[in-house]
Amino acid sequence: MPLRLRVVDSITELHAGDAGCVAVSGSHGGISSARYALAARPLLSVFNDAGVGRDAAGIAALGFLQAHALAACTVAHGSARIGEARSTLDDGVLSHVNAGAAALGLAPGQTLRQALAALPTPFEEIPA
Repeated sequence: MPLRLRVVDSITELHAGDAGCVAVSGSHGGISSARYALAARPLLSVFNDAGVGRDAAGIAALGFLQAHALAACTVAHGSARIGEARSTLDDGVLSHVNAGAAALGLAPGQTLRQALAALPTPFEEIPA
């Protein structure tokens, strides 16, 4: 059975039925976004690093979600438009990954499309 790919401009669009999906969002990778991802429990959450920011606030979701055994990564803010998940998917270049995402084979420098294509299970996009 293929993985479900959810492409959502805001991580707030996820719901409990999205558990186990690959969630590609246009949201920043801050703690507020991480709380929505935690509630939905996707296999992998993808965010925008928002320039990383002060005290690494733009990537804080990665450590938070790792503490809950959830994979997460960010794309570089210069590679994809913040708030536009389709840009994250089509143009995003990975900038940061947590240990869970690394275990799935994701690494900084890959395009998100390359990283998703290398997942061991194929995926199908689920309409928003």
